[in-house]
Amino acid sequence: MTNPVELLRSRYGEIPFNYDLPWNDSVEMILSHGSVRSYLPDPLPSGTLELLVAAQSAASSANMQTWSVVAVEDQERTEELYKLANNQIHVKQAPLFLVWLADLGRLAHIADSRGLPHVALDYIELLIKAIVDASIAAQNATLAAESLGLGTGYIGAIRKNTQEVATLLNLPPFVFPVFGLCVGYPNPEVKAAIKPRLPQSAVLHRDTYKLAEQEEAIARYNDIMKEFYTEQKMNVAVDWSEHSAERIATLDYLKGCKNLRETLNNFGFKLL
Repeated sequence: MTNPVELLRSRYGEIPFNYDLPWNDSVEMILSHGSVRSYLPDPLPSGTLELLVAAQSAASSANMQTWSVVAVEDQERTEELYKLANNQIHVKQAPLFLVWLADLGRLAHIADSRGLPHVALDYIELLIKAIVDASIAAQNATLAAESLGLGTGYIGAIRKNTQEVATLLNLPPFVFPVFGLCVGYPNPEVKAAIKPRLPQSAVLHRDTYKLAEQEEAIARYNDIMKEFYTEQKMNVAVDWSEHSAERIATLDYLKGCKNLRETLNNFGFKLL
């Protein structure tokens, strides 16, 4: 088992809290997570996919189970997704690529088959529920994959070409691709770094939210990330705050996602 001090220091750049508490493999695995961007070509053992999709055990709002997942294993289809996701090489390296869906189409079909209306699907609350359901299930699958010695990497870039992804995967109305997930055996020669996170004093609020009190924690995090960028030989000339602020200063960062409302309307979501 990894030394808790080393692991916490890697995740936070410091020791954030008293770690003299029960420590187990699950906690260690969560704190050790790193996005894998280089995979071996080795296929996954038979039954692995089905075991990961036991992510259905995750919580679901009102038990409506408003998510689905498309497992993409066909090489030609994976190649197309690679192109649609900003040519990220790990998308086609990984032997399995999962596209997680906010799926209200199943409920719409059930209602239609019973001659019932589905006016609630026109409201943004239902889409939020579906996105939350898909996200919780995907994280369950990620934890399961990593417990099996596999690596994972989320791919949000599929939303930059949402309509093309939907066409490629034959998605019906009311079904929206939220993100992708690479799954495979990590390349041992390219170790995934544990990227530091904001100090808990910036994200953990007790009783009420406090914005101004985060400034000290953010300043400390800027210093921690500068060290991380240097260690990882990442060419980032500014600190985390400046880097993040620059991303939201213009619409350039959104690229194909800036017309998402129109895309969602085309998928059948009225977003009332």
